[in-house]
Amino acid sequence: MVSTVAEAFRQFRTNLEITSLQESTTSTRQTNVRDAVARDFSVLESFLTGSYRRNTMIAPLTTADIDVFVVLDPKYYSTNNQRALLSAVMGTLKKEYPKTPKIKPDGQAVTITFTDFEVDVVPGFYRTGGGFLIPDANMGRWIPTDPKKHVELWTASNKAHGGSLVPLIKMMKCWNRAHGDLFRSFHLEVLVRHVLTDVTIVDFPSGVRWVLDKMRSKVWTRVADPASYSDDVASYLSKAEADRMIAVLTNAHRSAVAAETYATAGYVRSAIDEWRSIFGDYFPAYG
Repeated sequence: MVSTVAEAFRQFRTNLEITSLQESTTSTRQTNVRDAVARDFSVLESFLTGSYRRNTMIAPLTTADIDVFVVLDPKYYSTNNQRALLSAVMGTLKKEYPKTPKIKPDGQAVTITFTDFEVDVVPGFYRTGGGFLIPDANMGRWIPTDPKKHVELWTASNKAHGGSLVPLIKMMKCWNRAHGDLFRSFHLEVLVRHVLTDVTIVDFPSGVRWVLDKMRSKVWTRVADPASYSDDVASYLSKAEADRMIAVLTNAHRSAVAAETYATAGYVRSAIDEWRSIFGDYFPAYG
């Protein structure tokens, strides 16, 4: 329970953090998964990636997934074996976790659904010219990417914003989750980072309002992968999905403007209620 908007956002930021105990659990689990793959495959390198590595993962851990990137010897590569590679990795993981019922390929990874969180195992190869190639079993192709570059870019951008970018991304991911996960996680992060380029985050209320406003015009805009390996991170969207995103962003922006107006007029409870309508129960209540 909080009595000011500033206090509410401080508590909200804390509510979204993964605890030290959860950090310990994820560390042990991902190490075991990497070791399991290495027992059956020639692994050149493995590392954590995704939102966990970019520090943008949000609580609760049960809704999160940990991405483990495994770089394999090129002897496992062929032009059209994306599905076969994922099936082979799945077989290895099923041997390691015979009592875990949900281990399945998921397009670009093998997903292990544990009782407390998921682990996505992404096999890949070094790419000539830099970066990596990962399988896309749904489209029968190899996708160029560079998750290490993403970490470098996010870290630099967060530093440029005085450490406020990553917490704001987490807040927007909470908003996204509260409204049915309209955006894929990486697409959302790219958009937030993009619309905050060349501006300053003064505080989280105005930062959130700005992002909700500016993202609306970017849903239909091609936004390239910041690591320069994809010309559009939103290629998965249908027209209906994009229209829905814009409508939900518009409603949230309207609530953010109302919240700031209430706060300026001294109606703190009403302001906090508006912010809770945007973010859900992870945003603390007034009182």
